[in-house]
Amino acid sequence: MKKKKLVTYSKFGYLFALPFFLTFLVFTLYPVCYTLIIGFTNHEGAIPPALKILKDPLENFKYLFKKRSSGAMSFFLESLITTARIWIINFIPQLGLALLLSAWFTDNRVKVRGQGFYKVVFYMPNIITAATVAILFNTLFAYPIGPINDFLVKIGILKKAYNFVLSKTATRAIVEFIQCWQWYGSTMITLIAAVIGINPEIFEAAEIDGANRWKKFWKITIPSVRPIMLFTLVTSLIGGLSMFDIPILFNTGGPDRATTTVAIYIYNTAFKKPYKYNRAAAASILLFFIVIFFSCMLFWFLRDKDAAKLKKLRKQELKRAKLAQKGA
Repeated sequence: MKKKKLVTYSKFGYLFALPFFLTFLVFTLYPVCYTLIIGFTNHEGAIPPALKILKDPLENFKYLFKKRSSGAMSFFLESLITTARIWIINFIPQLGLALLLSAWFTDNRVKVRGQGFYKVVFYMPNIITAATVAILFNTLFAYPIGPINDFLVKIGILKKAYNFVLSKTATRAIVEFIQCWQWYGSTMITLIAAVIGINPEIFEAAEIDGANRWKKFWKITIPSVRPIMLFTLVTSLIGGLSMFDIPILFNTGGPDRATTTVAIYIYNTAFKKPYKYNRAAAASILLFFIVIFFSCMLFWFLRDKDAAKLKKLRKQELKRAKLAQKGA
């Protein structure tokens, strides 16, 4: 009898996966590798010269920290501080608000009507494109005629219209508010999913022991959602340090570089005269390592200390057992 040939479908799987791999290689892996190379080269100008490694390979990196002729800190360091400031000021209230809303929606004692509607409304800003949000807030804070100016003048807070986009403090505050407003809904949905995953018997046991809502929140909810908190912090850190769209679309990184983030600095360095692609690549590499460093710090800070202690004890026990075997 003839043996039946086995039909394999793996080739179709590879065929369907091929477009992704080709796209990844051309539009992600190649640019990343090329950026890593040109950060150490002379690649600059509208028509770059032949690619050569610099005599001092770290020259472009050193330039990023070099003080300006006026004695002020470098533009890169200034943009890095601006990025960190905007991220911290918008993320703290964002996380706090998301935690409070997630605790409110998941509390069995508080039966909120129309939870689905509220969740959609809170998440809605995250769906709106950055360009639309920038145009919206530009219109709201328009000068001399705009809804915010008109309202503040009518209620007597302002005597006359105020040009918000010419004020560093006001522009930063608006950008920080937009970032918080856009992302708190997404953070809230993620945390709600984490809280729902907690075993309800833990909360019931805590209630029997007399724990109030505040104690349950701090002693049960927060420790239980630690892995999701870590995910939220790391993704927010990556998004915050690579912040680009809202600051540049709202006021092109101004006024006077007040909202120029590292991503905007890289863009301006590479794609505006005199087209310093090598310095922009060096800044990108530094940003990459800064993200890795702070991500590792977050992983270490939010690690499960009890689990780490148990792991150490197990290692010590294994060492003792091995030593005992050798002695025997």
